[in-house]
This record gives sequence, structure tokens and C-alpha cells, in this order.
Amino acid sequence: MFGTVIASLNEGFLVTLALFCVTLLGALPLGLIISFGSMSKFPPLSGFCRVLVWIFRGSPLLLQLSIIFYVPGQLGHNIWAFSNGRFWAAAVAFIINYACYFSEIYRGGIQSIPRGQTEAGLVLGMTKSQIFFKVKLAQLIRRIVPPMSNEIITLVKDTSLANTIALTEVIWAGDRFMKKGLVWPLFFTGVYYLVFNGVLTLLFGWVEKKLSYYRV
Repeated sequence: MFGTVIASLNEGFLVTLALFCVTLLGALPLGLIISFGSMSKFPPLSGFCRVLVWIFRGSPLLLQLSIIFYVPGQLGHNIWAFSNGRFWAAAVAFIINYACYFSEIYRGGIQSIPRGQTEAGLVLGMTKSQIFFKVKLAQLIRRIVPPMSNEIITLVKDTSLANTIALTEVIWAGDRFMKKGLVWPLFFTGVYYLVFNGVLTLLFGWVEKKLSYYRV
């Protein structure tokens, strides 16, 4: 029985890990794009991005998951009616939600860099893109690593919300055994989260140490 439980939990954890990785791959670049949009001097674009961030940061991720997965079907256009539909519905919800959170971290990091560096770069004949990638980027990464690491660790735990649309992640796998009278598998799922978050904590600590020479 123990081997059966562990095999099931491992299978569920692979789904959790896949959702985590897909979310980061989508949310990190999308968040940067949204942050640039929020800081744009073109009012319709900046207004749209700010409203988008306000909506997705101000409403529960659980509600967003339900709307993205169930509403299309209620409208007669079930776009998730394929084999991995539940996974990709969850991925879309997570990517947009976390992109909005990441965008505010990016925006805060960019705006915290002294304006004088941009002016100095322009005086030296650099373009704005050169100033960003050659002057600001390293400082930006150093400034955003601590808040970004907190959001990413939160993401690990938030992946459990995907079980509300019956995605077979690790919590869902543990819950199935509890319905059969076995309680310990559900508690054992906590080990997966603790180990995963422990690895991420060590990784981010190492990254912060490597980037410490940018401390100002």
C-alpha cells in the first residue's frame, strides 16, 4: 500500500511541478511586458495595464481559476475540452495572475534606480535599450530577487488551488486516499511542499549571495 500511495503522490507532484514551471516560463516575461505597459506614456496602454493588474491582484486566484475554466463552457464554447484542458486552464490563470504580481515587482525595481543613470547614459550616446540592458538590468535583478523569491515560493503552495477544477496535482492525489479511509497520505503531501520550498529557499539564498556585489 505504501508503494502505491507514493507512486500516486509522485505522479501528482509531477503535475504540480509542471504547473509551477509553465507558470514561471509564462509569467516572468509577461510580467516584464505588463510593467513596461504600466509605465508607458501612452495613456490607453498604461491605463489598460493598470486596470488588468488591479483586477488580477484584487480578486482571488480561486475565483479566476473557476471563471477561466468554467465560464467558456457555460457560454457554449468549451475551449478546454481536450486531454490536458484542465492543466492549461490552470496554467493560463496562474500565468496571468502571477504576471500581474511580478509586473509590480519589476516596476518598483526599475523606478528605484536613480534617474541620473539614464541621463548619464544618454549623454554618453547610449540608446534607452542599451542603458536598460547594460546599466540597469544587473541592478534590477539584485533589487527584485528577494520579493520575487517570496512570490515564487507562494506559487508553489498556490498550485494546490488547481484541485478545485479537478486537476490531479499532489493534494488531489492525497485527498483521494483520504476518501478511502487513509489519512496519512494527505498529510504526507506536506513533505513534498516543504522539500520543494526548501530547495528554492537555498537556491534563492545562493543567488542573492552571488549578486551581493551589486548592493548599494
